[in-house]
Parts: sequence; structure tokens; C-alpha cells
Amino acid sequence: MGGVFLGMPAAWAGHMHEAADHYTTKIGGLPDWPIPRPSTSVDLLKCSACKSDLCLLAQVYAPISKKSLNIEERVIYVFGCLMPECSRTTVSWRAIRIQKAVNTEGLKSQSYKAVASPASDSKKEWKKDIWSLDSLEEDDDDDDDDDDDNIDLAELGRALSEAASMASHSKKQNHGRELTPKTSSPVCAARVVDKRLPVIPCFYIYAEEEKFSKKDTSVCSKHISSPIKDHENDPETREETWEVEDYEYDKALNADRVYLKFKKRVDAYPEQCFRYSYGGKPLLASGDAGDPGTCRLCGAARHYEMQLMPPLLYFLQEAVSEKEKHALDNWNWMTLIVYTCSQNCSKDNSSDDGWIVAEEAVVVQYE
Repeated sequence: MGGVFLGMPAAWAGHMHEAADHYTTKIGGLPDWPIPRPSTSVDLLKCSACKSDLCLLAQVYAPISKKSLNIEERVIYVFGCLMPECSRTTVSWRAIRIQKAVNTEGLKSQSYKAVASPASDSKKEWKKDIWSLDSLEEDDDDDDDDDDDNIDLAELGRALSEAASMASHSKKQNHGRELTPKTSSPVCAARVVDKRLPVIPCFYIYAEEEKFSKKDTSVCSKHISSPIKDHENDPETREETWEVEDYEYDKALNADRVYLKFKKRVDAYPEQCFRYSYGGKPLLASGDAGDPGTCRLCGAARHYEMQLMPPLLYFLQEAVSEKEKHALDNWNWMTLIVYTCSQNCSKDNSSDDGWIVAEEAVVVQYE
């Protein structure tokens, strides 16, 4: 059975427009496309509510390495709208999956060669394993069948830390707050920047395996006092108890359990910016799990892949000036959950050079 990896803050970029490559996992800045910005993605980079340009919130290099599927070139991008009127609109968030089509995986397109950075060559040894998680199975009985797919989690963590070192700057330049000192700036060609595009502060990410016992997250009802239950135990008032009160209590208790579990997991790693578990289960902040729907390309069910967490907002708030802070104040979500096509479909939407662009689903849970 696979595990959960946490995206932890590494170092601030030298500036918000700093160029990297698509193997880089980061928060904010501008997207580093594996190919020149595809024309098919223009509409996907607009807010569905107000039609404004979206800004990049997260870029996650997410290859798949399993017995049945191997996709080395695969990136997930999460975008959001900074307009105040869109702060509570779920359609103002978008996730885009860009990957090399499975049947052309071995090809190296000219467009990719044109944008790949020199730093990419030094990553050949580790990039095959980065974020290579097996699908989580709901039943523990299936664990034996997946033994051959298990990966060395410690090795993966070291590889991701090395990636952060290659792809990040040693400290935050604009505001002086140092997140991780043992990092260096990526060696990438300067990009042409459109100053009209919205952008938020950029920092890089390294991975850490979550080590958390289930018993530490359990919330037992015996630890939560209930005036309704106490009222029912009184023989003089038992007949006056309404079933609707019991239902409302149970409903509230379940909501408390969900949120408390969420809070405990955040408190265990208070700097986690996102959680990644390909095919796993989301960590819900509220009882409403939402509906990710099905893949628009192939109709297959979507499954959980990752989610952005509240500490990410804190780091961004710390980085912006007081003048810019009002834009981020409107982001008051608890978590953004990204669901992707369970089949990683690619054949129906692949370009001539084998790259595909697919919109995936974002489920938003607010405070």
C-alpha cells in the first residue's frame, strides 16, 4: 500500500518570475511548461466566473511508475483567481494535467528540447522515481498483490530533497525570511514575462513522508460531552427527547470528528503545503466530500491525487507586502482537493509531438 508525501517549504525563489523547468515542484511564480504554452490551454487559464487570467498556485512534477503504467513526463498545475468576487466561487479554481502520451513516451519532441533547462540533465537519475506512488487500495487484503510495486520511501524523500536543492534559491531575497538554507538557484534560461499576468510569491518544495499513527487521529465520542445524550439518560426527561435532536447531534458529532482529524494531521506537520497520495484518500476538512465527476476526455472515474493545505496560505501571506496582502485575504479555503483521471488518458487529446493537456477537477472546502 502506498503512503502520503507532504510538500514542505524549501526556499524562496530569487523573484516571483524566476524560471525553472517542469521537473520543479513549487508554489506560486509562473508555470514552467514542458512545451511552449499550448494554444489549447488558453481558455483553461481563464477564470470560469469572471474571465480574468488565473495565477499559478502550485506546480507539481508527478510521474507515474507502476507495473501497468509508466509515465515519466507528467505535471499537475493548480490555478486560482485573485479577484475578490471569485473568492467563494468553486469554478475559479482549475487543475491542469500535462503529460507525454503513453504510446509516445520514448519520443523527445523538439519543443521540449527547446525549453528544457540545463539543470534537467543532472536530474536523470532521480526524476524517474519522484512522486512514483502506487495506487492505494481500500482493502488491506490487497497489500500482498502490490508488494512488487512498493518503492523505497526513504530513497524517494532523499531524491526530492536533492531536487529542491537543484531547483531553488538559498534564501528569500525580497523579505529576508529564509526557509531552507541548503539550496541553490536553478540554471535556466531567462523567460519572457508578461507583466499583465497575475503572479504570487514563489517558493520551492521538497517532499517528506508522513509518519502518523491512525490511533493518534482517532476521535472517540466518549471524549465529547453531549447535553442531548445526558438529557436522554435522565429517566424523568427521556420521553421528551426528540429524535430530530439525536439526529442533529450525530450529524454535528460527525462533522467535529472530520475537522478534528484534519486539524490533528495539520498540527503534526504544521508547515505542510500540500499532501500527495496518488489514488489514495483525501483528508477532508468538512463532511461534504464534493463530487469530482468523471474525466472529460475518456469518461473514466476520477480519483484523488493531491490537495493543497492551509499553511501554504500562511507562507504566501508572509511574503507579500501590506499593499498586496488584500488579494490573498480573499482566499479563505481550508483545502483544495485535486482529482485526476484514474486512467491517465492521453490518446484522444494528444498533439503531434505526443503531449496532451487535460483539465482535471478541484473540490474546494471552505472554512
